[in-house]
Parts: sequence; structure tokens; C-alpha cells
Amino acid sequence: VVTGLLDNEDIRVMMQGCSMVKVRSSRWKKSRNLRLLEDGLTVWCESTKMTEVECVREGCKSEALRRLSGSVPENQCFTVVFRGARKSLDLLCPCEDDAQRWVRGLRTLKERVANMTQKEKLDQYPARFPICYLRRADQNQDGKMSYDEVKWLLQMINIDLSEQYARSLFKRCDRSGDGRLDHIEIEEFCRELLRRPELDAVFRHYSSNGCVLSTAELRDFLGDQGEDASLNHAQSLILTYELNDWAQKNLFMTQNGFTMYMLSRENDVFNPDHARVHQDMSRPLSHYFISSSHNTYLTKDQVTGASSTEPYIRALNQGCRCVELDCWDGDKGEPVIYHGHTLTSKVPFKEVIETIAQYAFKASPYPIVLSLENHCSVEQQAVMAKHLRTILGRKLLTKPLSDQPLRELPSPEDLKGRILVKGKKHTPHLSQLGKTGSSASFSSSSEDELASSTKSTPKKEPAKLSPELSELVVYCRSVPFRGFGSVSELPPNEMSSFSESDALRLIKDSGKLFVRHNSRQLSRIYPSGQRLQSSNYDPQEMWNGGCQMVALNFQTAGEQMDLNQGRFLPNGRCGYVLKPSFLCSPTSNFNPENTGGGPGHIPTQLTIRIISAQQLPKINTDKMSSIVDPQVWVEIHGVAIDNTRDKTHRIDNNGFNPRWDCTLSFQLQVPELALVRFVVEDHDHTAKNDFVGQFTLPFTSVRTGYRHVHLLKADGSSLSPATLFIHVKVARKGVPVKTVSERMAAAKGKA
Repeated sequence: VVTGLLDNEDIRVMMQGCSMVKVRSSRWKKSRNLRLLEDGLTVWCESTKMTEVECVREGCKSEALRRLSGSVPENQCFTVVFRGARKSLDLLCPCEDDAQRWVRGLRTLKERVANMTQKEKLDQYPARFPICYLRRADQNQDGKMSYDEVKWLLQMINIDLSEQYARSLFKRCDRSGDGRLDHIEIEEFCRELLRRPELDAVFRHYSSNGCVLSTAELRDFLGDQGEDASLNHAQSLILTYELNDWAQKNLFMTQNGFTMYMLSRENDVFNPDHARVHQDMSRPLSHYFISSSHNTYLTKDQVTGASSTEPYIRALNQGCRCVELDCWDGDKGEPVIYHGHTLTSKVPFKEVIETIAQYAFKASPYPIVLSLENHCSVEQQAVMAKHLRTILGRKLLTKPLSDQPLRELPSPEDLKGRILVKGKKHTPHLSQLGKTGSSASFSSSSEDELASSTKSTPKKEPAKLSPELSELVVYCRSVPFRGFGSVSELPPNEMSSFSESDALRLIKDSGKLFVRHNSRQLSRIYPSGQRLQSSNYDPQEMWNGGCQMVALNFQTAGEQMDLNQGRFLPNGRCGYVLKPSFLCSPTSNFNPENTGGGPGHIPTQLTIRIISAQQLPKINTDKMSSIVDPQVWVEIHGVAIDNTRDKTHRIDNNGFNPRWDCTLSFQLQVPELALVRFVVEDHDHTAKNDFVGQFTLPFTSVRTGYRHVHLLKADGSSLSPATLFIHVKVARKGVPVKTVSERMAAAKGKA
């Protein structure tokens, strides 16, 4: 058990287990047993493991529990919200005390796991990994394992050893010679199974005696990795990762310690310096890519999906900084949020704002934009304004930060902890009405698009705008796009929404002008209305044009959301990523459709050797004999000329420790915009390959040397302990540079 947890009374109660009622609706309620396992990390609910907990909500906060409010005691209910696409778990406890203990206990565990030291993590996941399967594989429960039982164990952990190797390994470990492995022999079998010859080879290359690395030898390795190659750093790694007391005391690193270090997050392919806010946050808002969600209220598709407050929690906790609220008149004078004229369910506007108030700044301190798609009557718009003011309080920005004329938008730093409303605003001068079309109306994104497409005023009468709501629009005033004209003529607080097709047309036909426009004005891109299943467009093309708010359906997993997660992985996942300098100048000559020799053109070679993978999960869990045949794709997503992908060969029947040793090479022209995506697939001769896992990151956050890639599931949650082991080299014009950031700095110095 994690050190010290047993001192916690809540944790001890959780380990004893508790019978609760799982609630899905007023009709669907079933008794379930919940128990915390001895590892102090895993909660079981019947036969399901509770992992990747996003947060715990007390009381009747979910849609299902809210409908039961009044018929069940609120203080006995709580909701577990998970990361990714997994449905939330609504629970009713036998008494208030149990509910409180489980809520506190789950929060304690979540915080503890987030703050675990590397030593504690290693203690939770030692070389004993397959032991947890042994009880299941030991079919006659005699504490020993026959060869057939061992073969069954191997299939459970997704490895299909050759008969010859499996038998020889079994015989080697069967010291007693009775054809059965006892507990100690099984541990030896597992240790042999978990050996990493490719890591051992790296270790031996740097170790003079093949047994240990001295501090100086470890320092040499770190130098070749492009890292801090000081003796102090090498010593700190030994003290952190070396588990052998003698070696640690004498400042040596053994093969086991080296393996633990290489598998740690500290050796991740993603630069750990970028895991915190490291960029200049004092530039105008228009100089940043801003993580943005479309139809944030939906849990699934936009025709029949449920509307809920929980997608807002998930989006905000992922660092999303622009959320959408489709507002319609509701019963009893209270506006509701849902996808109008469809079968999607409705959620009260007030509850969404309460949820945003609670979760707005848990993942990031930087400003949030509420993108209002407003279909409400003037009366209910006034109710919306009242809820915004009373619930959000001082967080809500209601007036400009300065009395001075606005020359450029304020910065994320200036607006820290503030919530901004994006919407229509009353036009101060009636003479401007002719220029701006329906500028006195609150219209939907599609009406904005109609205005910008036809270059004329929509035929229908504009909806009336509540002055109370209009007042709350400060820096994000929605206006129809009226063409580029002179950039300096547009007030910086005016912004337009573009459908994906119109944005693409502007990028392809007037790319340079669109880039200049986006250096000062905010642009929001939204998916086509034809995407009934809430699918997503390719966000990379929009980022290439400097568009800031590239809004995606966060509820729909896939390549596009992988790219979005990768784009906003650096800068502490705060939801704001500084655009490259060539996208921030009002006189920029960058053309996303023709980048050769222009700004941002830094020809760079990226060479990635895919060495091996570790513990890839089974895809078809129903068939015990189904073992993955993995192959790896590496994709580059950037400007058109850089978009490419290449793959390794497949390895048959081995998801446990497949080895490729396959080198893939890529030529990048505009590296500052490129994302690198690793995808593992299960090769299939007769059908489409199955997705196993992926990881996406910006090229500028890639680290050189021997690295592990910690894979993610399709929904973006962790696929631990599945990893890829790779080697990365970066060169500019044939000259190797130690790290990507050094390369970029060197390139800028010569520019």
C-alpha cells in the first residue's frame, strides 16, 4: 500500500468495502459493491476497475441524480467523473457518513497518485508485473504452475512465445525438476520474461564493466541524450531511480536502476520543461492558439446525444479555454442549453454556469471565453445576464481593463482568472448598421456564416438583443466577416466565426492575408453543420493559417482530437500556446499554402528509430488466443509540404515485447508548426487495422536520444504501462544538434 495511506481512516473504510446503489435513472438502480484493493490505487466496482478519475462531485449534481432530487437524500449521493469517454458513475450510499468517507477517500487517492514520488510509483509497479495474473492462471489453486498454466498466463499478458523458447525458459526456472514452478521459480520466470535486451545493450555501451554505470559514465550518456550532462544531475538520477542500497550509497547505477530511469516520465520523449507554463504570456490574445470546444454540452452526437454539465468539466480539466453554450428559451422563464431543433436533451443554463464557475480555473489560471450561440428571447437573455453576473461574480469580465483606446487585445496574463463573454453587442452608432449587416442581433454561428458568405444582410429580421447581455461583451464581440481590407481599421475586440469550409477557402485563396488578419483579430472555426455524428475536421490546416479558436467536438475521439491534445500538451497544458512569430506579425509574408524559402522555413531532418514496444494491450479481449500483430506509424502533421507518414513492418503474435529496429526519416520545412504522432495498430490481413494506442506532441517538444513514448488510448486517457522505445535524431542541413530547442535557437540566430 502507498506509504502512509493506511493511517487514513477513510482509506481503511474503503478497503473494507461498501455496498452502494448505482443509479442510471429513476427506474434503473442496482446494488454494487465497491472496494479499494490492497495496492491502495485501484477501486473495484463489481468486476470493473475505476481508473483515470477526473473528479468526484458531491450531492445530486449529475443529470440522473438531479432527476431523483427530493426522492433520495442528497448528502448520501456522489458522482465519479472519469477522463475520456467513459460514462460517469452515479452512486447512492447507505448513509451520509459512508458517502463523505468515499468522496474524501477518492479525492485523497487522486491527489496522492498525482503527487507520488518516482520511488513510490516504482514500488507500485515492480518487476512483479505478471504476478497479479498468477492466481487466475493457477487453475487448480495449488500455488504451483504447470507448463500449460504458464502458457495460459502468457496469453493473458498478450505474448505468444515460440514453443521452443517457452519450454526452455520453463525448464531453466524449474529448479526442482518436478514440472511445476513454485512461487520463487515463477518470480524468476517473470523476471526473465521482463528482461529488456535492447535496454541492456544501451547500458553495456556506456558501462565499462557491464555491471554498473559510474556517475561519470551516466553523465556521458546524458550528454549524448542532449540533456544536462553535469555530475550533480547524474548523481540525482542515481539517488532517485537506483533501488539497490549498496549501489545508491556508492553512487552507481545498476541495470535495474537504469531500466527504471529509462521507463520514467523523466526520460519521456516529451520535454519535461514544457510540462509547465514556459512561454511568454504577456502578448495579445490573438498571438496564441487557444484550446476551444464546439457543442461543449454534448456527450455524443448532435442529433440524439444527451446534453450535460459533465462535458464542460472534462473540457475545462483538459485545459480547454473556449467553451460553447447553445442557449434557447426554457420552461418557467429559465433558459436551457441544447442543440436546437434536434432530439438532444436539455440542461439548464444556470447549472452549466455553476459548473463552469466551479471548474473554470482548476487546470489553468488563464482566461476562459464563453462562446454564446444565442436563440433566446430578450426576457430570457436578461435571465442569462443575471445568472452570469451572480454566479460568476468577480471572475466575470464586465468592462475593459483600461480606459485608454484599445490598440491590441489584452494578454492571457492580464486576464488571468477572468471569464469573457463572446457574443453580439449593441452597435454604438446607427450609421454602422448598413456596414455590419445584422450587427444588432445575436445570431447563431450559421447566421454569421450566411452573412460572411453572401456578403449581404440575412433576409430574416434580426433577433432583439438584451442590453444586459450586450453589456457583458467586452473583448470578444461577434461580427460577420466583411473581408480583409486594412487590418489596422478593424477594432481589435471584433472577431468572426467561420465554418470549416469557409476557413479552408480563405487559407487556400488568401492565406497570407488571413495570417495577417489573425495576427490582430481572433477567429473561431467551427465544424460543418453536416457533421451529424459530431465528427471533426483537421485542425492543423486552421492552425497553419494562424486561427486561434479552432473549435472541435471534444466528445468525439479520433485523430483530430489527438492532434488537439498534442498541440496543447506544452506550456503546462494551460490551453494557450504561443503561435510562431511568423504568424504574429501584421506584415507577415507567411503563406501556409506556399512555404518554400519564406518565413518559418528551416529545413530539418527528423530521424526516428522505432526499437521496440512494451506491454501493448490485447484488442480482442473476448478471444484468449487473440494476440496483437503490432506495427507502428509515425505521422507528421504540419504545412501541406510536410504532411507525411511512414510505418514499420509488423511483428506477428507479440504485444508484450515486439522489436522492430526500424529507422524512419522525415524532411521538415516548417518545423515550428509540425506535430509528430506515433500510432500503434494491430495488423489485420482481412479488415482495417485495429487502433492500439497513440501519442502526439509538437516537434519543438521532442527530445533527442533514447526515449520512451507513453501511449494513450483513443479517448486520450493513459494506456499505461504500454510504451514505445525509440531513438531520435534531429539535424539541420546535415548538422546534428543536441536538442530540438537548441536547433530552433541556432536556426533563429542565423535567420
